[in-house]
Amino acid sequence: MADQPWHALSPDIADVLRPVIGDVADEVIEAVRSDIPAYSRPLEGPFGAGLREGVREAFRHFLAEIEAGGAVPRSDVYVTLGRGEMRAGRSLESLLSAYRLGARVAWRRFAAAGVESGVAPDTLYLLAESLFAYVDVLSAESAAGHALEQSAAAGEAELKRRRLVRLLVREPPPERGVVDTAASEAGWPLPRRLAALVIAGDGRDAAASRLPSGAIAEVIGEVLCALVPDPDGPRRRAVVERAVGEAGVRAGLGTTVVWTEAPLSFARARGALALAEEPGVLAVARERAGELLLRSDPGLARELAGERLRPLSELPAGARVRLTETLTVWLAEQGRLVQVAQRLGIHAQTARYRVARLRELFGTALDDPDERFWLALALRVR
Repeated sequence: MADQPWHALSPDIADVLRPVIGDVADEVIEAVRSDIPAYSRPLEGPFGAGLREGVREAFRHFLAEIEAGGAVPRSDVYVTLGRGEMRAGRSLESLLSAYRLGARVAWRRFAAAGVESGVAPDTLYLLAESLFAYVDVLSAESAAGHALEQSAAAGEAELKRRRLVRLLVREPPPERGVVDTAASEAGWPLPRRLAALVIAGDGRDAAASRLPSGAIAEVIGEVLCALVPDPDGPRRRAVVERAVGEAGVRAGLGTTVVWTEAPLSFARARGALALAEEPGVLAVARERAGELLLRSDPGLARELAGERLRPLSELPAGARVRLTETLTVWLAEQGRLVQVAQRLGIHAQTARYRVARLRELFGTALDDPDERFWLALALRVR
């Protein structure tokens, strides 16, 4: 503790004040109990004992530092009182009000004792300044204790929410009662609908901090998984997109599901992440369902492409590239030759020749809607 005004008081003041500190401590405690609503109940149990000890310790230490003319070691009872207020669910204001009230009560008794003992006015002025400055020090220590406990509580809550994320996306799903208990302990009401968001990249923590309200997150493997309640609510999708873009990460947003199907949304989100190839990109599963479907069994998809496009595989490389490109555009334009030529940047007669060649290779498949669908799908796989 740095030099304080009470360090400048004469040690003789301690002899004047010591005879009255017992009565002063009792008066302070009674005033706190009667005037501070939060402490209007009987001061019993650990808190009551701690408050009484805190008051007496404050006066004992105050006098000890006056006598020493400098800092004297003491306990951390005031930090403990601040932590106790946080654990009791109270703000710090009641405790600080008690400190201020105690200082006023003590000053009245100390002033009376000083006048009765003939203490000089200048010394009494310094005593008043010292008493209130000392209470400021105690208040700061209790505030630090309150903040420490608040931080510890927040850390514990965060840990419980991270565990809840793992529990919700686990396969096989846990029993309903297990999830209900974990959600209650984490202080996270189970939403009616949610979506999993998977984030990859160095900025994933920054992205998670910008997600819509109520989102909880945990690192699972190499990615961060966040569960976003009501993802289709007003502007919530926009908030997710902005968080991903500002953090410069890749992300996949899973299907919106009831919370019991969170593992499904997580799986879809991981699949969508593979489609987000650049930083700042959010791939949404429901908007890219076809690609996810093809990626669900890559081996089977390659077999499909190889079988349907076999006529092209037997061509020389140059012809294969040209006709593959032509087939892709022809299917997209539903056989309209003029548009095909324009998109390919070739003469209409050239386009007509290429389509004729494709008919030689694929025969009646080009006229069958089902066959055209499978050809288009095969081209996407390729």
